[in-house]
Amino acid sequence: MIPVILSGGSGSRLWPLSRAMHPKQFLTLNGDHSMFQETLRRLDGLDHDDPIVICNGEHRFLAAENLRALGNTSPSIILEPVGRNTAPAIAVAALEALKDGNDPVLLVLPADHSIKHMTPFHKAIISAGKLAEAGALVTFGIVPDRPHTGYGYIRRGKSKSNGGYDVEEFVEKPDQETADSFFKSGDYLWNSGMFMFRASRYLEELEKFQPDVLLHARSAWDKATKDYDFTRLDAGDFARCPGISIDYAVMEHTRQARVVSLDAGWSDIGSWSSLWDASPKDDNGNTLTGDIIALETKNSYVLAENKLVTTIGVEDLVIVDTKDALLVARKDSSEEVKRIVDELKNKDRSEAVIHREVYRPWGKYDNIGHGDRDQVKRITVNPGAKLSLQMHHHRAEHWIVVKGSAKVTNGTETFMLSENESTFIPVGTVHALENPGVIPLEMIEVQSGSYLGEDDIIRLEDRYGRS
Repeated sequence: MIPVILSGGSGSRLWPLSRAMHPKQFLTLNGDHSMFQETLRRLDGLDHDDPIVICNGEHRFLAAENLRALGNTSPSIILEPVGRNTAPAIAVAALEALKDGNDPVLLVLPADHSIKHMTPFHKAIISAGKLAEAGALVTFGIVPDRPHTGYGYIRRGKSKSNGGYDVEEFVEKPDQETADSFFKSGDYLWNSGMFMFRASRYLEELEKFQPDVLLHARSAWDKATKDYDFTRLDAGDFARCPGISIDYAVMEHTRQARVVSLDAGWSDIGSWSSLWDASPKDDNGNTLTGDIIALETKNSYVLAENKLVTTIGVEDLVIVDTKDALLVARKDSSEEVKRIVDELKNKDRSEAVIHREVYRPWGKYDNIGHGDRDQVKRITVNPGAKLSLQMHHHRAEHWIVVKGSAKVTNGTETFMLSENESTFIPVGTVHALENPGVIPLEMIEVQSGSYLGEDDIIRLEDRYGRS
């Protein structure tokens, strides 16, 4: 079995935590691991090979760092040049899985789900695996605990065979009255978006029902290039793939669809209200994270990332305070947060795309403050990491080490800086920064000049393939 981790979503309904350059699957929302990492960790105890990860090219270092932190250093990370939904992504994963002449069973898992109970989850995978080995295309249907209008549904057949049911029908997200009837009937399951099948069987059915998807996905995979530890699909061919989900492309048409019921505390964490549902709560039904004083507050989700947040006499609210944005919404309106993101995009606001704190393959920086001709950042460089050898046409930089030690290239000189030491880098000077130590390097960077944008970076050498 090869797990296929689909990590291409943006999670816009979890703004302001989730943003285009740091989407929800890489956030640590509950516990000590990101949702991406939890997706892999819940496979512990099952017999499987290294995963195939499909992700946006902009998120490649986030995916690689998440894998490295789990000790997984040999996965296949395939980069999508553009999002084309799940059918093309899974086709590429199937082609990758077949390249060595084997025909493994693929377990397709979105990277942004939450599952509380591992034993029933593993039992469902074992049952689905038997069906997949026999040629079925298996989906996992969540046993509903309430009539929900935010999920698609699967109507299962009456007869059960080898742990699975025939699929009678896939149903779009219903209105409340229809959801009520689905729940009462007991014949409907939530569509989880998780699948299991042999790689060859998926490609056979895809070629039957959506040959253009397979044609262009295969061409994009055939022409893929290696970039550092990543595989880049050919941009032109992949862009020609129709943007279509596996449900529409294959599962709604194949006669070999089967569904295995799953009752394991599943959630797709698609909104703040669903995150509240899946989170631990206090005696008043509140989920409180950060520096918070909540008086006479009930059934609310409050997150304080950067400062003290206080509430008095409120109920059923979502309050999320980050370093550069604040969201206040009724919990029953949290599905609509995407409208805020759309408005930010329409106004070309950076808050739709990046956080004030930005992650890079070498560490991160926090944009503390800025004026018309100055900008201050707090930079953290991971042990052993190095920024690119670079120069700027429009800005000078002052570096002050506040923790750890730095190896600095400044023009023709290379030297060490320790805590409370600094250097000045004039406009146009070639420079580099490296952390040779065993603890994170922290420093303050003061930029000054006529233009301070991130696109004023000329990379001459870069160990991360960005030069």
